[in-house]
Amino acid sequence: MDGTLSSRLNKLQENLEYGFKDIELLETALTHSSYANENGLHPSKSNQRLEFLGDTVINLVVSEYLYNKYPFYPEGELTKIRAKVVCESSLALAARKIKLGEFLLLGKGEEATGGRSRDSILADASEAIAGAVFLDSDYDTVKRFLVTRFETDIVRAVAKGNLFIDYKTQLQEKLQKITKEKLSYAVVREEGPDHNKIFYVDVFLGSDVIGSGFGRNKKEAEQLSAKEVLILMGEDYD
Repeated sequence: MDGTLSSRLNKLQENLEYGFKDIELLETALTHSSYANENGLHPSKSNQRLEFLGDTVINLVVSEYLYNKYPFYPEGELTKIRAKVVCESSLALAARKIKLGEFLLLGKGEEATGGRSRDSILADASEAIAGAVFLDSDYDTVKRFLVTRFETDIVRAVAKGNLFIDYKTQLQEKLQKITKEKLSYAVVREEGPDHNKIFYVDVFLGSDVIGSGFGRNKKEAEQLSAKEVLILMGEDYD
């Protein structure tokens, strides 16, 4: 491990407030498949396997927390709360809080298309980190690690019943108050291979383009195009 990488990993451990006994686990958790492919690494050296494990660990920790914290909530309500807490947006937000995107190892294509700030990549990396901490320690340790990061989100989800904003719905409701023009979305461009496409979407008010966005799938691109319009209309999502 070169000095620059070692220094970066040390900084990330400070952000995580967790020191790895096996630093290679952390390095693997940061290695996106695009980087592994471009550098001829074995697929096991990317973070996909840790992501698989971390997804299960996060769901278990959050489920146990909800089960114990809210003993009178029925199964259906617990499931809804958990879905809001461990969704892509929530995991990406947790990654942004520790500036995880700055430490990722990405291929040139992902780097060029804004991969460091893309929700899907950040969410996957959050899961990989959780998997790495679990393997590096034990269940009780990873539980403390994750509860620290998600407890506030859980409380918000319970209190408000709506943790993250559906930008499309919010835009629709906002525009309905000021115009009768129809709001619609259209994919205007697709880039990249089938397994790694980027979708570009324009949002229309009547026949006029009022915003645009891009994402790894049509749903994400539509949401981000709606968010752009809302920001232009004065909404603040910082």
